[in-house]
Amino acid sequence: MIELKNISKRFNNFKAVDDVSFTVDKGEFFGLLGPNGAGKTTIISMLSTVLLPSEGTIKIDGNILDRKASGTKRKISVITQEYSMRQDMTLDEVMEYQGRLYFMSKKDIKRKTDELFEFANLTEFRGRTVRRLSGGMKRKLMVCRALLTDPEILLLDEPTAGMDALSRRQMWSLLRKLNSDKITIILTTHYMEEAQALCDRVALINVGKLEKIDSPSNLINELGEYAIDENIDSDMKSVFFHDKQAAIEYLQNTNNKAELRTTTLEDVFLECYGRKIDLD
Repeated sequence: MIELKNISKRFNNFKAVDDVSFTVDKGEFFGLLGPNGAGKTTIISMLSTVLLPSEGTIKIDGNILDRKASGTKRKISVITQEYSMRQDMTLDEVMEYQGRLYFMSKKDIKRKTDELFEFANLTEFRGRTVRRLSGGMKRKLMVCRALLTDPEILLLDEPTAGMDALSRRQMWSLLRKLNSDKITIILTTHYMEEAQALCDRVALINVGKLEKIDSPSNLINELGEYAIDENIDSDMKSVFFHDKQAAIEYLQNTNNKAELRTTTLEDVFLECYGRKIDLD
């Protein structure tokens, strides 16, 4: 289990994370959601020990996480937003280099690389250099590299940023398979559809503070399962209902152009953050 207790992070006079506490169960798929600058990446950086908390503690399976806790840190792998691989290396060379950093034997590196490339459908591309891969294939390679050392926890910071729709769905399938093998996954994303499809629970964070934490379905039910999108004076307004019949009656009685649909996690996000969403 991962436990964050009263975590804060200051940069001079700026508080990027402010007294955040939550737990993530073993094998859970957990999402960190919020606008740009909310503190999501800072939390990921503290979980990976790239940054250390200014206040509070982080525990993994009851053990304090810090830079000296090599055994605990080995349980964690991180996939960042940026591609962090040499462009002139082949896929095999990327994996071999990563394995050597962790003092793995050549035999174990090859065995795990074969397994992971088969798992991610990269086997036929293993002789290519990184610069010749598509964006989606680079992301898959980063997942394979992160899994080489058999981590128990995978930290994903915007793992599908910049992917096309097909590559994104392929990544979702890959992450579901990983999570079904009881790997704990913590994900940050600006794609609400992604969080709704993958996450057991999500934390809504804004200006460094934890605002809500629950399952996507519970958050949607709290807002109302049914939505009416109504065009009023060239502006789109959404009205939410817990009862479908009430939504239908509203739709029948309005004189404006409107349509009925089911509520999504994106609606929850937009209602929570004032309809200001930045996907950059």
